[in-house]
Amino acid sequence: MANKVVVRKPGEGDAFWVLGGLYEVKAASGETNGSVTVMHMTLPPGSGPPLHTHAGGEIAYVLEGTVRLQIGEESVEAGPDSFVYIPEGTLETFEPTSTARVLFVYLPGGLDEFFAEVGERAPSRELPPPSDSPPDVDRLVAAAGKYGVQMRPPA
Repeated sequence: MANKVVVRKPGEGDAFWVLGGLYEVKAASGETNGSVTVMHMTLPPGSGPPLHTHAGGEIAYVLEGTVRLQIGEESVEAGPDSFVYIPEGTLETFEPTSTARVLFVYLPGGLDEFFAEVGERAPSRELPPPSDSPPDVDRLVAAAGKYGVQMRPPA
């Protein structure tokens, strides 16, 4: 149902394990008439996506921990209470340098559907167990385009 008030208390809403992190949906695109997706991510050190661009803007607000963001040619270190706005079409990625909790806002919405497609439904609100196998980057790249994301896999 779109155009309604969305209230999420801790532990409510969909949650997925993606790239070794816990991605919790705070506001889904379908709940906001496609205007926004809000995700709360708990990220272990070293996790993060390949370089990519979005069809819309992105906001990152670091709640805990530290994250290194590569935004265009600039590298930014962001700690607690750091706010970053990334304009549409900007080549970027991020890598937590410690366990981090980050609120991401995607404008317009839709990336919750991407995370649902490429992730695994989280059976608990904690980081997934460590994996011995590398992430399936080809699967990420293949799915990303459907959601306005263009990924550049590592060479």
